[in-house]
Amino acid sequence: ETIPSDFSLSLCTGMNAAVRAVVRVGIFTGAKVYFVHEGYQGLVDGGDNIQEATWERVSMMLQLGGTVIGSARCQDFRTREGRLKAARNLVKRGITNLCVIGGDGSLTGANTFQAEWSSLLVELVKTGGVTAEEAKNSSHLNIVGMVGSIDNDFCGTDMTIGTDSALHRIMEIVDAITTTAQSHQRTFVLEVMGRHCGYLALITALACGADWVFIPESPPEDDWEEHLCRRLIETRGRGSRLNIIIVAEGAITKQGQPITSEDIKNLVVKRLGYDTRVTILGHVQRGGTPSAFDRILGSRMGVEAVMALLEGTPDTPACVVSLSGNQAVRLPLMECVQVTKDVTTAMNERRFDDAVKLRGRSFQNNWNVYKLLAHVRPPSTKSGYNLAVMNVGAPASGMNAAVRAAVRIGLIHGHKMLAVHDGFDGLAHGQQIEPRPPVSSQQIPLVPSPSMPDSVLSTSRDSTGPGGCIDAFSGISASNRTLPKKYLEEISATISSFNIHGLIIIGGFEAFTGSLELVEGRGKYEELCIPVCVIPATVSNNVPGSDFSIGADTALNTITTTCDRIKQSAAGTKRRVFIIETMGGYCGYLATMAGLASGADAAYIFEDPFTIRDLQVNVEHLCEKMKTTVKRGLVLRNEKCNENYTTDFIFNLYSEEGKGIFESRKNVLGHMQQGGTPTPFDRNFGTKMGAKSVAWLTGKIKEYSRHGRIFANTADSACLLGMRRRSLVFQPLAELEEQTDFEHRLPKQQWWLKLRPILKILAKYKADLDTSEKAHLEHITHKGVPAEANI
Repeated sequence: ETIPSDFSLSLCTGMNAAVRAVVRVGIFTGAKVYFVHEGYQGLVDGGDNIQEATWERVSMMLQLGGTVIGSARCQDFRTREGRLKAARNLVKRGITNLCVIGGDGSLTGANTFQAEWSSLLVELVKTGGVTAEEAKNSSHLNIVGMVGSIDNDFCGTDMTIGTDSALHRIMEIVDAITTTAQSHQRTFVLEVMGRHCGYLALITALACGADWVFIPESPPEDDWEEHLCRRLIETRGRGSRLNIIIVAEGAITKQGQPITSEDIKNLVVKRLGYDTRVTILGHVQRGGTPSAFDRILGSRMGVEAVMALLEGTPDTPACVVSLSGNQAVRLPLMECVQVTKDVTTAMNERRFDDAVKLRGRSFQNNWNVYKLLAHVRPPSTKSGYNLAVMNVGAPASGMNAAVRAAVRIGLIHGHKMLAVHDGFDGLAHGQQIEPRPPVSSQQIPLVPSPSMPDSVLSTSRDSTGPGGCIDAFSGISASNRTLPKKYLEEISATISSFNIHGLIIIGGFEAFTGSLELVEGRGKYEELCIPVCVIPATVSNNVPGSDFSIGADTALNTITTTCDRIKQSAAGTKRRVFIIETMGGYCGYLATMAGLASGADAAYIFEDPFTIRDLQVNVEHLCEKMKTTVKRGLVLRNEKCNENYTTDFIFNLYSEEGKGIFESRKNVLGHMQQGGTPTPFDRNFGTKMGAKSVAWLTGKIKEYSRHGRIFANTADSACLLGMRRRSLVFQPLAELEEQTDFEHRLPKQQWWLKLRPILKILAKYKADLDTSEKAHLEHITHKGVPAEANI
């Protein structure tokens, strides 16, 4: 197998994870794996540019940005003569499988190469470039592509390698800029990359609560200048000391004329006189350390690419491996390329609605949510309904984004929004409930302080930023773990007193179990017969009904960053093994995914039982590893993986058995995993969850409203909103109760357990890849995209 790295159009972080996975899984399956340095240019030039890869050569590269095997623009490969040279270099080495990591240009070139392969062999035999026997042994060429691009502009995949890391870089800069903007009462215009795709700009705008965003797929109306100025004036009128405007580098008007950052700055200065600055982020977006998501994505795609190549036949078309929800899929390469080109064609022909649809359902829903949050004003007539929002359980970064979106969407629907402080305890006593002020009249300071009144920030821009659910940050004071069962009578009285018609509960397993107790109490207390929506938010990611919980991605990145630093320490001192304890209760999600993202040698979790013999095998494995050039080890342990094999026990065992071969160290990460600034994923996820929950509650309230009273006692009136594969779905709590292990606070089925074999294989253990959900070649279908109309 060979890995050409033709990144002629773009370079992004996360590619090294894909390279590492292809090399190691290829070697694991018995294949001979080659690096091709400097992209297609190295393929054409041959020689030392094509080198056999080894297991150790891809160590210590997960945390590196860019690509360790280099990249270069290649004009030679565009010519048949250049492709003849490339074919000869492959045939001479017996290489018949090609894995290409790059953008649509690189992948299109690979498809052309495969289509010409037979004719190239004929010509090479005729000219004496290769023998007939060599040509026979290389009679067909299998091609598999992985998309590496920060733009996320390749149709057919939910996320391309590098996009999430680019969003991390952008949000770090946006968060830093907003503090100086607030101090000086400035307007900032930030230009982000993306070429002709507005994904980075759109997600950035959602994640930071920008006042305006310009994307090429949906140009503003002809009178956008007046609308923009009016929007900025309204924001300042509510007490904000700054404005944030996000511009995609390919932003255009409906007539196709470019809209530049300088154009917007000059407009704001001329018409409003605001102190305005422009920041063009540039290539900083392409670099830096890969995010945990990109490392896991690259690793999963690398594994799937090898599987696709090994299963390929002479009739197998070139395919691209991608991610659809949590499932790896294979798609015909040129179908994806064609749909990607269709987007550009639609924009060139001014069919902008089609362009948005062609970007996919996720893009369209993000765009609809942003427009609603940023541009729709609360109606003058009220709905007469009161909705309450509360946090329950331990804090999780991203809760604030969910609270902010829920409150704003509720106000847009004309509802009165109530904030319940102190979880179920506050709901029971009723003294900690207060209305959220209308968006149009509230102050919106940017940097919260503990002394600020909590009502000030409930729907402010920065409530997408700071982590947790701390009083001054989210507008809802720190939640507690009190369950409602013994307070049902008091809670019923509070609901009646405040005339609450619907309840949004944001939290972890306590939120889930507490909501079940509320539903159970409906038979005795009629006041509890109101629609209830649970939004999972916990670093443990252990709430049934959702593949992801708000806060888990932030915690995962915190762990991964810490592991990077620890590995660096171990690499410097040599012959050192670190045992790291992660949070998660009985759920091993954090330990497993952090192990994948950081390249751990083992990850001990409750769901995958282990014995003293397994521990002994791990020690022996590390002893063998110390004989190689990679003289360091990393072992993760979930905090409740085993009541007897504690972190101290494992540390002592490793220290004793590794004596004279390696030293051991331990590190308990603790509550640092619950803090920190939310990642772009958690901000965006929380925002969409909060918006969708209010839309659902509004529909249920109307459905169960009779003569001015709400009586909701059916199973589907109390639901958990979760992400299943690639969709946000509402599931009745009663159904989820049957899918839950309450003793260990776990779902009975967890999707990520299928990734455990990958972790073991990449750490050089013998393991069977779970192929029960083997990816098959699928075709792209153009389906109608249901807009989030009810939001």
